[in-house]
Amino acid sequence: QVQLVESGGGLVQAGGSLRLSCAESGRTFSTYAMAWFRQAPGKEREFVAVTSTSGGRTAYADSVKGRFTISTDNAKNTALLQMNSLKPEDTALYYCASSSASFCAGFTCKAVSSFDNWGQGTQVTVAS
Repeated sequence: QVQLVESGGGLVQAGGSLRLSCAESGRTFSTYAMAWFRQAPGKEREFVAVTSTSGGRTAYADSVKGRFTISTDNAKNTALLQMNSLKPEDTALYYCASSSASFCAGFTCKAVSSFDNWGQGTQVTVAS
């Protein structure tokens, strides 16, 4: 069974940076995409960024474009999210997700339903 474990969250001042890491283990089928989502209190889980595991295709939510960068280290089965110029509205529980859906290899999957494996989340709090 695939397990995803996030790390790197914390408390940071507005304008600061954090780097989230997601380690994947137990993969038995191919992973075609890895993504980050976030969920603030009282709000629905929302897409942040996604990358295909081959070809390096990426996509970002408009709210983080130009500030966040997603990458993967396929040799280490790890996904990273570099977050710069953080804003108070970035405060949320951040989830790592992976998809075994082959269509995500050639399509930038952004829907929660496209991802079948999820981590427990890591809290990011940005103070103003």
